[in-house]
Amino acid sequence: MTEAPESAGPDGGAPARYTPGTPCWVSLMVHQMAATEAFYGELFGWEFRPGPQQLGPYVRALLDGREVAGMGQLPPDRHLPVAWTPYLASDDVDLTAETVRLCGGTVGVGPLDAAEAGRLAIGSDPSGAVFGVWQAGAHQGTGVTGVPGTPVWNELVTYEAATVAKFYETLFGYEERRSAAPGLDRVTLCLDGRPVAGVHGLGPSLPRDRGPHWTTYFEVADTDAALTRVAGLGGQVLDPAHDTALGREATVADPEGARFCLVQRQR
Repeated sequence: MTEAPESAGPDGGAPARYTPGTPCWVSLMVHQMAATEAFYGELFGWEFRPGPQQLGPYVRALLDGREVAGMGQLPPDRHLPVAWTPYLASDDVDLTAETVRLCGGTVGVGPLDAAEAGRLAIGSDPSGAVFGVWQAGAHQGTGVTGVPGTPVWNELVTYEAATVAKFYETLFGYEERRSAAPGLDRVTLCLDGRPVAGVHGLGPSLPRDRGPHWTTYFEVADTDAALTRVAGLGGQVLDPAHDTALGREATVADPEGARFCLVQRQR
């Protein structure tokens, strides 16, 4: 995580409309829905509401009545990696999906309607990292930000940052801000001068068992206390808490193995 996104308002309100290219939602497909709801409910204080029905068994996580994230049930015969997937806002998901294909990516799901909520597609960039695209209808995306229990950042870990960043720049017109640190292959994707996501190239150090992937960061009030809760709820601590320029971070996995980061931001 390199830079903090623009802060939310004092009530944690999200923007009325997400600028195209902004991460606007995160979703997780799991095998054991009830157990996963229990884990995240205890960790972040989420409650859950069913729907949209067009997405199959699916729930929306709520924090103080406002939507934060989504979770869906994987079919029993689908042995897919369990991972958080960020969705990038689009004014025209069909056009974005076609651009993904033209730029060397793939589209595996959609575009398809999610009832009146909106229209979506799920694809992967040329390196293989999976991401979603969301065209808002009644559902704009995450309805609360900047408070504990909400997504605060998304970062792509890949082999080489510049080439993949160019792919996303073509899709959404990002401005690229390259790290000046020697030997650090990192690009921050910006919209209107505001950082919205990161790309981090690890070269041959990228774990082969994972490959390129997006990671979602969730805000917490106390990283160390959150790690204790993760372990007590059956999750794993993969990278212990450590201090960074932005706050105290750690990497964890839920009981099904979905990885995500926790960050206690500096105020």
